[in-house]
Amino acid sequence: MPLMPKRVKYRKNQRGSRKGFESRAVRVDFGDYALQTLERAWVTTKQIEAARVAITRHLKRRGKLWIRIFPDKSVSKKPAETRMGKGKGAPETWVAVVKPGRVLFEVGGVQEPLAKEAFRLAAGKLPVYTRFITRHG
Repeated sequence: MPLMPKRVKYRKNQRGSRKGFESRAVRVDFGDYALQTLERAWVTTKQIEAARVAITRHLKRRGKLWIRIFPDKSVSKKPAETRMGKGKGAPETWVAVVKPGRVLFEVGGVQEPLAKEAFRLAAGKLPVYTRFITRHG
């Protein structure tokens, strides 16, 4: 089951602005190592799940993983070959709006080389450039 909110106030969102930098969730708060984004994007539920699977497979159930983003924005799409007008399309997927500086994932309880490799694998599943950061550094 994909990540998505249980309930939302409005089913269809406007696209909104992605400008600016992240001010919250910019430090390693829970684990020892983190994956931080360097650019802005919409990260979909499938991309978050693919990255999560890549990390957990590499860690082989050692340590603990924290996912610091949640897809709470719906993205709607009209069917292919549909004429203009007749309202906004149905919600298609859910995305997390990510700005530069946002911590995406954290891990704790593992050695640095293992965490670094797990995050390298996860970064390949994400649509943004990322960097590896540590709690003390």
